[in-house]
Amino acid sequence: MISTNDITTITLSDLDTLFLQCRNLNFFNQVLCQTICTGLINDAYAASRILKFSTDSTFVHIDYSHKIFTNVQNSNGFIWNTMFRAFVQRNRPRDSMFLYKSMIKDGLLCIDNYTYPILIQGCSVGFAEFEGRELHGHVVKMGFEGDVYVVNNLVNMYSVCGRVGDARKVFDESPLRDLVSWNSMLAGYVLGGCVEEAKLLFGMMPRRNVIASNSMIVLLGKCGRVSEARQLFNDMEEKDLVSWTALISGYEQNMMYEEAFDLFLTMYNDGISVDEVVIVAVLSACSHLSSIRTGELVHSLAVKVGFETYVNLQNALIHMYSICGDVFSAKKLFNTGRYLDLISWNSMISGYIKCGMLENARALFDKMPEKDVVSWSSMISGYAQFDKFSETLALFHEMQCAGVKPDETTLVSVVSACTQLAALEQGKWLDAYIRKNGLKVNTILGTTLINMYMKCGSVENAVEVFEGMEEKGVSSWNALILGFAINGQVGKSLETFEEMKKCRVVPNEITFVAVLGACRHMGLVEEGRRYFDSMVNEYNIEPNIKHYGCLVDLLGRSGLVKAAEEVINTMPMAPDVATWGALIGACKKHGDKETGERIGRKLIQLEPEHDGFHVLLSNIYASKGNWENVMEIRGMMSQHGVVKTPGCSVIEADGVVHEFLAGDKSHPRMEEIDGMLAEMGRRLKRLGYTPGVGEVLLDIDEEEKETNLSRHSEKLAIAFGLFATSGPAPIRIIKNLRICGDCHAAAKLVSEAFDREIVIRDRHRFHHFKHGSCSCMDYW
Repeated sequence: MISTNDITTITLSDLDTLFLQCRNLNFFNQVLCQTICTGLINDAYAASRILKFSTDSTFVHIDYSHKIFTNVQNSNGFIWNTMFRAFVQRNRPRDSMFLYKSMIKDGLLCIDNYTYPILIQGCSVGFAEFEGRELHGHVVKMGFEGDVYVVNNLVNMYSVCGRVGDARKVFDESPLRDLVSWNSMLAGYVLGGCVEEAKLLFGMMPRRNVIASNSMIVLLGKCGRVSEARQLFNDMEEKDLVSWTALISGYEQNMMYEEAFDLFLTMYNDGISVDEVVIVAVLSACSHLSSIRTGELVHSLAVKVGFETYVNLQNALIHMYSICGDVFSAKKLFNTGRYLDLISWNSMISGYIKCGMLENARALFDKMPEKDVVSWSSMISGYAQFDKFSETLALFHEMQCAGVKPDETTLVSVVSACTQLAALEQGKWLDAYIRKNGLKVNTILGTTLINMYMKCGSVENAVEVFEGMEEKGVSSWNALILGFAINGQVGKSLETFEEMKKCRVVPNEITFVAVLGACRHMGLVEEGRRYFDSMVNEYNIEPNIKHYGCLVDLLGRSGLVKAAEEVINTMPMAPDVATWGALIGACKKHGDKETGERIGRKLIQLEPEHDGFHVLLSNIYASKGNWENVMEIRGMMSQHGVVKTPGCSVIEADGVVHEFLAGDKSHPRMEEIDGMLAEMGRRLKRLGYTPGVGEVLLDIDEEEKETNLSRHSEKLAIAFGLFATSGPAPIRIIKNLRICGDCHAAAKLVSEAFDREIVIRDRHRFHHFKHGSCSCMDYW
């Protein structure tokens, strides 16, 4: 407590002594009151000391300091500069500009060679180019354009505002330049990524210090010119910690992780002290190398030098352990961390997701004190990654309710979920949301939207997205080519491929999977063979198993079973399940029962747990009436615990996705569905439909076969769609298996009898049923 007896005797020397003792706002207020009561506040030097102490003290609010400033009667340049600097340092540069404008308006002009550097620095902090240009005009008007300190701040201001050309103009016109001037201009080029200009300036420098060399190493690393950065590093006579860190970070940024770690070892062995920044960079390299042992050694070093509690380092360690699969070590760090931030929580959630621990990730997500778009995006992407598509959409809706704006990564995951669930209406809403909010549709998001529309059978919308994309990558063209093919528009698919080549977009291996797929959907054998040959001869693309699988399927579907088997026998790699499945499916389709039986027996021995091979072989035996062998195969399935995948169809109505299994009776609206099935039967009978009981390859009576057929999952979904959705919108269904012949025939007639378009996506392609016909032209 200050004695009131000192009120009449306080002097400037007393003021300095009291400020040395001042540790809180209460004490400061007592000192301030004494200066006011004694009139010492009216002394310009005393006022400047009071304001300087006030603005430097963390316990005095900046607005309180400004109030003191406004009550100073005899302001001078130092006092104004003190207030300007305080606003800039407290990240309130606009307030410094308002204060400057009030100074000009009142005609005070308390300006010296420190004023403009402070104000220009404020424009740099606030990226305020317009105000910076105004100040530049004042600098010239007031005659300070020759002040090197002013020039250096102008160069920096224009650089951070992205105006490197203007920065260079100021630099070139300056009559005086010091080392800071050269480094500031070089830093501007580094910030703008101007490599060649930076190299020229670096070569012109009259004297280069470590700062300049470090800036060049950073720039060369950022631009992928790591060998040049290493050469510059080697040529440096003097290196500091920043030099080593810059090159190590350059290696890490360019995915040269082993080089980054080797340089770190050299640095450590040379006795160079390490800091938090370089350890974080090395841990990132360890994460990408999946080298947990190396990461543990770096962790030990961090503990040894005392950096373990730094939050950035903790986050890097959590990330490293998670990426390397040691989620328990990551969890231990997270639970014991004293200074956790949002990145810590997001890193731990990503770690759980990486290890497939979705429930743990969600539990942590729900406990987060605050969430950002990364938190939501990580959890949503995690659900999509592990095929939890309903949960993906549900969490996205929660994100919307929380008022968090999604980014492109989030939207890609949600659109992908809509694709898998055939949730076209929700996909359309997302497309509209993207347009309404002016979000950039980059190549990845645009391609995902095209894929979603194509796999929901909405070709026109897919084309609209494609045509609206500013940047079209090869993946975008691939999505369009494949989309046309699976929707039965094979001609457009192959035309798009030719247009792609005209646009000088080089096709890749995925492109040829799409093109060969288009050929197989229409039985274009010669065209398929020609495209296969051009892939090898024109584009030097080595065919992979998918290309051979397409060729086998193309030949097999066209009845060239022996040729398809020859392709399998001469392939340079072992055939996969899909390729064998295409061949045995062709045998069943074209009645080559002997070949089918021989291959089927072989496949069951190779893949005893694969349900598809057992079912195909069983069906081949059943088509021959060989029920003894059918029972043998069914017994083998039971012995190996193989269960036939049940038919499942999905349909969206009013934003809700409904799922039906073959023979399903559990739907809450089953009574209405049964009624519609009966109406379907009556109308189809009038059109001459008879159930294709040959599709039911079981030794049961004809009436039971008809009952089984009527309750296939796609028929249940069609019946539901007829009363739950309104025309003229198509009834859109996704089925997990290939549509059977009877359901295909029935769907054609339903489209005619009820005057509704029906779109069914089965395991291989789309079927657009309209007016009694199908887009596949009965070739599937």
